[in-house]
Amino acid sequence: MTAMQFSRQKLRERIDLYERLMRLDKPIGILLLLWPTLWALCLSAQGRPNWLVVWIFVLGTILMRSAGCVINDLADRNFDPHVARTSQRPLATGAVSVREALLLFAFLVACAALIVLPLRSWLLAALCVVALFLAASYPFTKRFLAIPQAYLGIAFGFGIPMAYAAQVGSVPAEAWWLLLANVVWAVAYDTEYAMVDRVDDLKIGIRTSAITFGSADVAAVMACYALTLALLGGVGYRLGLGAPFYAGLAVAAAIAGYHYTLIRERDPRRCFKAFLHNNWFGASVFVGIALDFLLAKGIGR
Repeated sequence: MTAMQFSRQKLRERIDLYERLMRLDKPIGILLLLWPTLWALCLSAQGRPNWLVVWIFVLGTILMRSAGCVINDLADRNFDPHVARTSQRPLATGAVSVREALLLFAFLVACAALIVLPLRSWLLAALCVVALFLAASYPFTKRFLAIPQAYLGIAFGFGIPMAYAAQVGSVPAEAWWLLLANVVWAVAYDTEYAMVDRVDDLKIGIRTSAITFGSADVAAVMACYALTLALLGGVGYRLGLGAPFYAGLAVAAAIAGYHYTLIRERDPRRCFKAFLHNNWFGASVFVGIALDFLLAKGIGR
């Protein structure tokens, strides 16, 4: 092996480690962040979003979710080695240094800031600062909040007010109701996720909703799904959406019912499957919104 080949191999190994640190090999987090943003982009523009704005938000979602994963693993680097599912993360094993992770986080945030510059909105810029604070501070809430998943829901859903700011220059009441729906949904799906690690989390002293809810965890998850759908239905009613939107909610409700069959025995493997399956919950809501505007345009509603 020549010196150049050796250097290329080492570079590929570093890139692979950074991809794992950013969870680019596990896109579920990007999707759970992206769907609520797409809901808001579609609703704020009445089904006709500016495509430049859409692409900026899609790329921004990928960048900020990646940055959030880096700062999460930085905060949890002393906890992750003691949890079976996270023990092989690059920071937990020492394969990536703290300095490298900080530089990567700064690079990702800088890229996210640069891509929103063409939108030239002071309101959006202010919301971006709040979004950065939420993403950077969430990992530390697991030390003191009984249900840190609610804080995660705010962080994961903050693309909603940002989308309205980018599209219409303001953040109306419907955007905050959408954000609340996302917070409740995040409690549902991240409780399913936390049910996977409950035994390890109890040992190391991290707080999660799965621990806080205790034996009522399954009931709490299902109640959160129901409240999410009710809040989304209320937004749809307020905006005068029609049958396609509610059909999307009905599909999402059926998906939530399927999740009950997965989590009711609290088997970690099936709980994780339910968590991953939330991609389809978010997608169903989006398809309902998009179809409602598409069909309404066709019939001139």
